Amino acid sequence: MSTVVAQSLHVFGLRSHVSNNVFFFDEQIIIFPSGNHCVKYNVDQKWQKFIPGSDKSQGMLALAISPNRRYLAVSETVQDKPVITIYELSAIPCRKRKILNSFDFPVQKFICIAFSPDSKYLLTQTSPPESNLVYWLWEKQKVMAIVRIDTQNNAVYQVSFNPQDNTQICITGNGMFKLLRFAEGTLKQTNFQRGEPQNYLAHTWVSDDKIIAGTDTGRLFLFESGDQRWETSIVVKEPTSETKNLGVIQESESLIEFPAVTSPVPSYEQVTMTSSHSQLSLPQVFAIAAYSKGFACSAGPGRVLLFEKMEDKEFYRESREIRIPVDPQSNDPSQSDRQDVLCMCFSPSEETLIASTSKSQLYSITMSLTEISKGEPAHFEYLMYPLHSASITGLDTCIRKPLIATCSVDRSIRIWNYESNSLELFKEYQEEAYTISLHPSGHYIVVGFADKLRIMNLLIDDIRSFKDYSVRGCKECSFSNGGHLFAAVNGNVIHIFSTTSLENISNLKGHTGKVIREMSAFDVTYTAIVISHSGRMMFVGTSVGTIRAMKYPLPLQKEFNEYQAHAGPVTKMSLTFDDQFLLSVAEDGCLFTWKVFDKDGRGIKREREVGFAEEVLVTKTDMEEKAQVMLELKTRVEELKMENEYQLRLKDMNYSEKIKELTDKFLQEMESLKTKNQVLKTEKEKQDVLHRERMDDLLDKQSRELQDLECCNNQKLLLEYEKYQELQLKSQRMQEEYEKQLRDNDETKSQALEELTEFYEAKLQEKTTLLEEAQEDVRQQLREFEETKKQIEEDEDREIQDIKTKYEKKLRDEKESNLRLKGETGIMRKKFSSLQKEIEERTNDIELLKGEQLKLQGVIKSLEKDIVGLKREIQERDETIQDKEKRIYDLKKKNQELEKFKFVLDYKIKELKKQIEPRENEIKVMKEQIQEMEAELERFHKQNTQLELHITELWQKLRATDQEMRRERQKERDLEALVKRFKTDLHNCVAYIQEPRQLKEKVRALFEKYVQRADMVEIAGLNSDLQQEYARQREHLERNLATLKKKVVKESELHRTDYVRIMQENVSLIKEINELRRELKFTRSQVYDLEAALKLTKKIRPEVSETVSSEDLPSIPPTMRLNVQEETGRIIEMQRLEIQRLRDQIQEQEQVPGFHPLAGMQLLSLSGEADLKAQTK
Repeated sequence: MSTVVAQSLHVFGLRSHVSNNVFFFDEQIIIFPSGNHCVKYNVDQKWQKFIPGSDKSQGMLALAISPNRRYLAVSETVQDKPVITIYELSAIPCRKRKILNSFDFPVQKFICIAFSPDSKYLLTQTSPPESNLVYWLWEKQKVMAIVRIDTQNNAVYQVSFNPQDNTQICITGNGMFKLLRFAEGTLKQTNFQRGEPQNYLAHTWVSDDKIIAGTDTGRLFLFESGDQRWETSIVVKEPTSETKNLGVIQESESLIEFPAVTSPVPSYEQVTMTSSHSQLSLPQVFAIAAYSKGFACSAGPGRVLLFEKMEDKEFYRESREIRIPVDPQSNDPSQSDRQDVLCMCFSPSEETLIASTSKSQLYSITMSLTEISKGEPAHFEYLMYPLHSASITGLDTCIRKPLIATCSVDRSIRIWNYESNSLELFKEYQEEAYTISLHPSGHYIVVGFADKLRIMNLLIDDIRSFKDYSVRGCKECSFSNGGHLFAAVNGNVIHIFSTTSLENISNLKGHTGKVIREMSAFDVTYTAIVISHSGRMMFVGTSVGTIRAMKYPLPLQKEFNEYQAHAGPVTKMSLTFDDQFLLSVAEDGCLFTWKVFDKDGRGIKREREVGFAEEVLVTKTDMEEKAQVMLELKTRVEELKMENEYQLRLKDMNYSEKIKELTDKFLQEMESLKTKNQVLKTEKEKQDVLHRERMDDLLDKQSRELQDLECCNNQKLLLEYEKYQELQLKSQRMQEEYEKQLRDNDETKSQALEELTEFYEAKLQEKTTLLEEAQEDVRQQLREFEETKKQIEEDEDREIQDIKTKYEKKLRDEKESNLRLKGETGIMRKKFSSLQKEIEERTNDIELLKGEQLKLQGVIKSLEKDIVGLKREIQERDETIQDKEKRIYDLKKKNQELEKFKFVLDYKIKELKKQIEPRENEIKVMKEQIQEMEAELERFHKQNTQLELHITELWQKLRATDQEMRRERQKERDLEALVKRFKTDLHNCVAYIQEPRQLKEKVRALFEKYVQRADMVEIAGLNSDLQQEYARQREHLERNLATLKKKVVKESELHRTDYVRIMQENVSLIKEINELRRELKFTRSQVYDLEAALKLTKKIRPEVSETVSSEDLPSIPPTMRLNVQEETGRIIEMQRLEIQRLRDQIQEQEQVPGFHPLAGMQLLSLSGEADLKAQTK
């Protein structure tokens, strides 16, 4: 029998604690770690390809992809030794290019790695306590430089290259931000940290010399060439309960066993442990990713902010907010978005943003969506499907459907489809699930929870429990092969239940029999085992995450194939019913599907061909609800269609009218433009003629000038040639002379050299003595410098303490403001749902408006011409404004002169105020009289309104009675005509009184003509119908009358409030008039006093009745006012006359025949005004 092999097919899971755990290979393919593999996943086509880890690997720690997307670097630990493997991604399949495993320096693990911009160099950071930064030329496995970053065992979270420079490096960590440069075989620090040290969790390069760094306190810093240029703090908009979540997770022991605090991986747990309890409520910036417009950064649980560069400044402003959506399937939906974003990356075209979270989930969002949702936060979507975030404890498959059931200590149950590689169902619970079993039909599951055992239905969109058993801490459960029974383990007891009666049939106890055979595990521990249904092969899962495929029965020798699979102990394994697929789960939270082949590469033959069932379970209530919803939606669709058609018709009408108006306007403009065009054409023709004439003149001039220049140049050339010959002779003579001088100089030079050597040797001796003296001075200065340095350091320490206290106060204030803002966010969320609907409506309106925009652009062009004309008018008006400013300047001079008089007048005003007090008492009395008169006026108005209502009612009744009277008269005329005809016919019958037979016939004819039974029935029916119709119309009219009365009452109340308001305004205006009259009287007296003081006229005390002439006071016209009592008397008289006129009209209406006033209605006399006012109130 041939050895069986397994090929990895698909994986469901993500390892979130690996540094840099997601990035793009190209626009459609992403790479992320899952189990002990790196997965290439095509987002569009949904296929996966695997890059397996090293043999005997204990898990991946960090990833990095080269900028040219050709190489992938993976940091692993193999048998407690660090290894860096570099894969060539362009090769198919991916192959190992280099393995870095021999080191000349102490190292435990590599926690961060990064490629240089040209992909030739590699940067690696080791874990504490060594904390070495190593600069590699990786293709030659050569260490170019090594430097120790930290000596205090502080964590380093990220290292990176300058995207434009291979030699510049940035390192961030707890209390460190360092820039290093590689030069002459060493790495030297180029910046110096200033201010209080921060815990820098992440950074990114936004340009060749600018870096954005984020801290665990929600602060962002912009560094330029190592110096801080900008700083901002991220505001917490919602209350964070991350501390509670962490406590619950640690108590339930439901997370993967992440590395301890000494681990080099900057995991989520490590960072939260290092930060203080007071800082847990602050947003922690775990990830930053740069793109062309700015950068994106994580801003606390479930939140990412986009920052864009400001146009006028070199700083950044917050532009968008992206949130992780609330999961409705979660047992606590409010906590589903409380997961920190640990890694982010943009696609090469910057169209898509992908993020990985602390709960091992992958989210994506298209950047165009963030631009649409302005003012409101956008939301991420699952890149694939919700994944397990903790150890998977249960696994099972069924026969009739391609389903996989898993349960995990993250309190969730998930149903997967291994044929379509998708998630079918998902639900979270409040208890941890230890084991799960899937019925062969695929319609039921049995789940063992911490407190009970539940049997559940798998519905089309839900998982519902229908029976609970009090089996606590069930670690194993399983359906029988036929599905009619299921068993559950409780301690050493196995309970067997029936799936039909749901009763406990029997109980079995654990066996204590002898072991038949043992087989060596070869340095590992076997944690899971599965045997094929054919009984010819066996698969084993180990404690290091590998899977071994071997023959069955077991061989004596070491004959098996071992495959790298998981990054933790394998917990469960299972084979499908046809032995085609192997399934494995582990403590790393990943589910692997494997295709099983024989050694020759042939697939295992299926024992029987069975098509998968497509039936699903649906409850009757769900079907009825969906049918009801469909009916409601159909009716809603029909209503919307009607509304849309109606609105479209209205819009068509409006648009047709607008089009007509626009066409008329455009036709007029076209005509005006045609006329302008003709004028311009004529001007153009004239200008063309002028240009041609000018061109001819210029060409003639140019030809003449060219001829003159040629003649001049020829003469100059001849002269220059003669000069050249003369200069050539001179140069020959000069050369001979210089050669003689050079010989003489050589002789003098040798003598001068000897003299100079002697001179400088003497000087050297002097300088050496001076040097020794200078060195002594330098030593003294160094001592002084050290003393001053100590003093400066002490001063700085004091300043730092002062600053620290200051910022602690600020922190408290910020926390209080944050708590206020958290309350506001709840309200903003409710607004978000309503605004989303509005956004959809607005998008439709935008499309319509775009069409209008094109039309309006033509109008804008015409308006621009008008703007040019208006600008000319503005210039003219500016000139007039300048003239007016000159006048204002003259008036200001006059104002200064008048202020001089003001000082004199102020003294006189004080004296006159004393005289005003008795007058003010009189004014108060008059005001009281006015208020009484206004109250009477209000009463008259109310009476008028009630009388008008009564008159309208009487008019309506009169019209109704007139119509009834006309109908009755018409009936009377018809009856008289009928009686006349009957009389004439009866008279004719009397003529046959002597002949009984003919008389009998005539009487019968009369009876048939006038008194038939059918006619009697019809008449009676018609009379009853008319009466019913009359009664119905009467009721309808009475209802209308009652509603009209109510409307009249409401309108009267509204008019009353308006009237009161107008009256109040009138009162205020009367007060102003009285005050103005007082001022006028006062100014008249002042004018007379001034004239007397200036000796212009004689001082005459102005009386109340006197008026100033128009020459002296042209701005104050003479105003006369009647006495208040006379005015009120006139108003009352007018009201009485109006009431009398209305009473006369009512009496005339009562005299009309058929008019009857309403019962109990009487005209009010003037004495009953008070009673009327009380009734209206």
